[in-house]
Amino acid sequence: MLIAVWRWTWRLVLLALIALVLIQFWFLVHIWYWAGHNPESTAFMESRLERMREKNPQAGLRHQWVPYNRISNNLKRAIIAAEDAKFLDHEGFDWEAIQKAYEKNLKKGKVVSGGSTISQQLAKNLFLSGDRTWWRKAQEAVITVMIETVLSKRRILEIYLNVIEWGDGVFGAEAAARFHYGISAANLGSEQAARLAAMVPSPRRYAPGRETAYLQRRAEIILSRMNAAQVP
Repeated sequence: MLIAVWRWTWRLVLLALIALVLIQFWFLVHIWYWAGHNPESTAFMESRLERMREKNPQAGLRHQWVPYNRISNNLKRAIIAAEDAKFLDHEGFDWEAIQKAYEKNLKKGKVVSGGSTISQQLAKNLFLSGDRTWWRKAQEAVITVMIETVLSKRRILEIYLNVIEWGDGVFGAEAAARFHYGISAANLGSEQAARLAAMVPSPRRYAPGRETAYLQRRAEIILSRMNAAQVP
């Protein structure tokens, strides 16, 4: 009887490992495909659309893909300055930022900072939910390694700028520029770019033209750092 139980246990463990490997392979295949093809949607975009349609069945997302060279360098610099100053230097993880975030969260007694790089944020947006569970963070780390291995820094930033949220149902740089300023992503000025970058942590808080003391202060900080930001 005991031998039979052990056999079934090992079989279940083996099946679980096979399933885990297949899931990782599924992620890797998608990332490899996106090296040369643009994602039409992401897990986060689909989740937001589902929630929007709970209130309004006719709701839709604002999203228009634009290639890297049609996105203002001002926005590229602003995003790197705001979200990941060491983007070109690390291999997916900024360990110093993670340590600082850990200390800050420990001091506050709750999660107030994540220390995530652009690559980590992209991993979450492309594939995962917003849950703060250990297994989700572990999966995010694995996907981040895949992204950094398969994609160039330029491609990572291009996809990131085209899929992150910039308003309620507003995704990507082109939709954001038109929604907030009525212009294309290619024509964003430095101050406009800095404000868009400042919105990234809480994008649904800001309707077009809305100003807050925090947004203005944060945008000024980003603006002061943009000249030092290096873009791929």
